[in-house]
Amino acid sequence: MRAFEFEEQFEKREPAYLLQTAGRVMLMPYASNLDLPAPLRRVLPGHAQDIYREAFNHAFVSHQDDPRQEQTSHRIAWSAVKRRYLKVGGGWLERTPAIDQRE
Repeated sequence: MRAFEFEEQFEKREPAYLLQTAGRVMLMPYASNLDLPAPLRRVLPGHAQDIYREAFNHAFVSHQDDPRQEQTSHRIAWSAVKRRYLKVGGGWLERTPAIDQRE
């Protein structure tokens, strides 16, 4: 499943927790990895889920005035995962010099 499919599927879900930043209280979508979309939890290893969640939440705050806030946040989160992990076959492997040479 590609990133934009997640975006379309979860565009209308309700945020799960609050974050106070710069004197403002913001609604944040993912308090823990259990709050991530189920398809994402199935395909990504735990550490990759951590990366996705943290990148998404940070981007969500950074793009608070963007009308495409959630879509942008998903794209940024996938980019963060892909910097550290490589999709091989049906799974994701953490990048190492040996794995990067196989590309």
